[in-house]
Amino acid sequence: MHSKVFLTGKGVISSIGKNAEENYQSLIRKKHGLKYTQLLDTFHKEVFPVCEISMTNEELIALLNIQNPVGYTRTALLGMIAVKEALEDAGIEWKNNTLEKKYKTALINSTTVGGMRHTEEVYLDLLKPDMQSESESYIDTHDLGECTERIADYFGVHSYVTTISTACSSSANSIMLGMRLIQQGIVDRAICGGTDSLSKFTINGFNTLMILDKEHCRPFDNTRVGLNLGEGAGYVILESERIVQEEHKKPTCYVSGFANTNDAFHQTASSPEGDGAYMAMNQALEYAHLKPSDISYINVHGTATPNNDLSEGRAIERLFGTTNTPKFSSTKPFTGHTLAACGGIEAVYAMLAIEHQVIFPSLNFKDKMEELTIEPTTDVIENYKVDHVLSNSFGFGGNNSTVIISKVV
Repeated sequence: MHSKVFLTGKGVISSIGKNAEENYQSLIRKKHGLKYTQLLDTFHKEVFPVCEISMTNEELIALLNIQNPVGYTRTALLGMIAVKEALEDAGIEWKNNTLEKKYKTALINSTTVGGMRHTEEVYLDLLKPDMQSESESYIDTHDLGECTERIADYFGVHSYVTTISTACSSSANSIMLGMRLIQQGIVDRAICGGTDSLSKFTINGFNTLMILDKEHCRPFDNTRVGLNLGEGAGYVILESERIVQEEHKKPTCYVSGFANTNDAFHQTASSPEGDGAYMAMNQALEYAHLKPSDISYINVHGTATPNNDLSEGRAIERLFGTTNTPKFSSTKPFTGHTLAACGGIEAVYAMLAIEHQVIFPSLNFKDKMEELTIEPTTDVIENYKVDHVLSNSFGFGGNNSTVIISKVV
């Protein structure tokens, strides 16, 4: 048996709320965050709606009380806000570098955009001699690891700091690595999740792939054409049994299973039969010593692209059958597809589902897919017995990750 690793804290910021409670209220009230961008200067600003956080960088900086804001990217700022909430939720003191005084802590951060958004804003200024010095401070923040270092320094994490970038499965993989580090005794706790901001590069890139929807996305709907992009950050705090016992904590959730597979089918597409998704879900169940019938709710990857939903749907039917499939939904119509952050945000949503014993709905679903028998739930289902939530995160290149979050009994 594997040693148990508990989830003691959660933090999230997205287009539907700047903390976990606001996100929860939006989910149960079916309040989405889709609109045209007000903060990103893009050629497509009135073409493709996005799930944008309405706060400016200046407002985020003020919320974090950062005195010298030079070099802080939007990606890093969003991550800091979500990590701050997660630490506070876990009852962990971090000011004055006290976070690691007693327990070794890891920060496993995920991102795909990093500081790219700021690079887009300033790179032309490098051609102007009078603007070079100010612009150079942001060129140094372009790489993915820089925002991780900013977050680590802000909270005083030094024992283990790393960055994961496996596209849309990044945050789920960060949770898996955190689990392993704790189980192997390398650290006592881990801050795991991800952060991504909207950028022109990602909007242009997904538009080139022809998988952006000009309307509100419709996961698992027969008329789906693509996704809506979003921005945000989500993190969970993983802690060992030793910490939970010594600090007399009473967590409600723990990570019972996880798996990462790669079907290597295509650079940007999943295999038509969902081979990688099937293997990830099946192996996660095996790790957790659970049967398919034990799963209460599936937070599907559910991007609303023609390929993903067909592939994931076939994998679910293959593993769970077509008659007793668990309740499932995609929360991406609420938040948009937040890329590397989605697994962290949806891990927070899994915890909320267990804590409140509720199933969240899929928005905009009307017509069942011709190829599938199953269909997502479209209603908020309260007072539902939620013991085990299976959360899927599938990235480009066939990197498929599944995390199972379970109720502490």
